[in-house]
Amino acid sequence: MLKREYIEWSDIWLTGANDNGLPRVLLVGDSIARSYFAVVEKELSGRFFCARSATSRSVCDPVFGKELALLLDDNRFAVIHFNNGLHGWDYDEETYRECLSKTLDFIVARSPVSRLIWASSTPLRRENNLAELDPETDRVRERNRLAGALMTQRNIPINDLFGLVIDHPEYFGDSVHFNANGQNVLGAQVARRIVEETTRNAGQAVPGGA
Repeated sequence: MLKREYIEWSDIWLTGANDNGLPRVLLVGDSIARSYFAVVEKELSGRFFCARSATSRSVCDPVFGKELALLLDDNRFAVIHFNNGLHGWDYDEETYRECLSKTLDFIVARSPVSRLIWASSTPLRRENNLAELDPETDRVRERNRLAGALMTQRNIPINDLFGLVIDHPEYFGDSVHFNANGQNVLGAQVARRIVEETTRNAGQAVPGGA
């Protein structure tokens, strides 16, 4: 059964749409990816054009694939940095895992030339006390564990954003989102991993197949 939130939203952004002079990077995520996008774009300036598909949709929602297709069908991306896990809480973790696996198949089929990087979902903090983790972080950990197993099976590298911020409540602006300092830290690591993976794997086969 399809399960949605009261408000669903999407934000698709493509820089350099009229210019093929640089390879393209696509960031797929939610409001957190959208918040650090500008940092990634600045860090990768002159090396890549950056695009984003930020959405509230879970991988279990068919609209998620339709939104991605708007970018994948008409653009060639050297790298897709991908996260999904902090929405769709009405789906249990096994359903999430199954939907994520199907989504990976979809991305590989639509964009076989792209190198995939999976980003772990970030923790949640108590709304009235950011120094403490919200109990729902246990679900984030489990989704990250399931996603990590899938990525390992498919030889897709993992960018551990969860581990990057778990011990830093000072990076958070609220219980879910990050302040400017946190956005800078996340964006810098995302950009660094994109450069590392493309440099390390230049000329090698693109991972991502089942």
